[in-house]
Amino acid sequence: MNVTKFLVFTLILFSVAFAQNKKPSAKKEAPASVVLKTQGDSISYAIGQNIYSNLKDPMIQLNLNVLIASLKDAATEKSIFSQEKTTQVLTELNKKMQERQAALQKAAEEKKRADMAPIIEKNKKEGETFLEENKKKEGVITIASGLQYKIISKGTGVSPKTTDKVKVHYKGTLLDGKVFDSSYDRNEPAVFQLTQVIKGWTEGLQLMQVGDKYQFFIPYDLAYGEMGRGETIPPATVLTFEVELLDIVK
Repeated sequence: MNVTKFLVFTLILFSVAFAQNKKPSAKKEAPASVVLKTQGDSISYAIGQNIYSNLKDPMIQLNLNVLIASLKDAATEKSIFSQEKTTQVLTELNKKMQERQAALQKAAEEKKRADMAPIIEKNKKEGETFLEENKKKEGVITIASGLQYKIISKGTGVSPKTTDKVKVHYKGTLLDGKVFDSSYDRNEPAVFQLTQVIKGWTEGLQLMQVGDKYQFFIPYDLAYGEMGRGETIPPATVLTFEVELLDIVK
């Protein structure tokens, strides 16, 4: 792709990408400053509107005169930039915008964590109390990581390794008994690599044999951590699972 095509194509990509993530403007349409006779005219005008409105950013410092001159140069297959220079400028711009986005996201996450701090501490204390009492119950075994389990029924198969893929049926509940996920309800076992699930599952399933059915009590740090998972898993929450190891998938 030559320099001018690269530049125009990049501007179009920028304008379309930003337009898709921007809410429609409530401004009324102004009287037309140009006459649009063809579909090409409409497309050209739409691209111009998006380039300006969506790239109007202090970081970009859009200069209309230079932009128009560049488009005219592209139309006549002229450019004061080499393709390497164009790529360099746009790559640097993309890097700066990504860094800014990452900083904004980090700030948002820190604010969210601060806002959730009271809930996190409350759930941690409730989880610690539950696990402390639960480990005293008959049949409950606690391993070094803090994972607790109880054998519901025994099978006779082999145990999986971390490199294995397994087929299981399971039901997951919160401490209040609310079911948040269940392969039984879907009537379809789950198949996954042991390395692709939460730490509590990776550890716990290696304790089982094919045909076993266990109950796991998983501390938050072996589950979804302090922040939880969306609206399904609250922050810093102990999770309980009934898991039936059906097979090791070869």
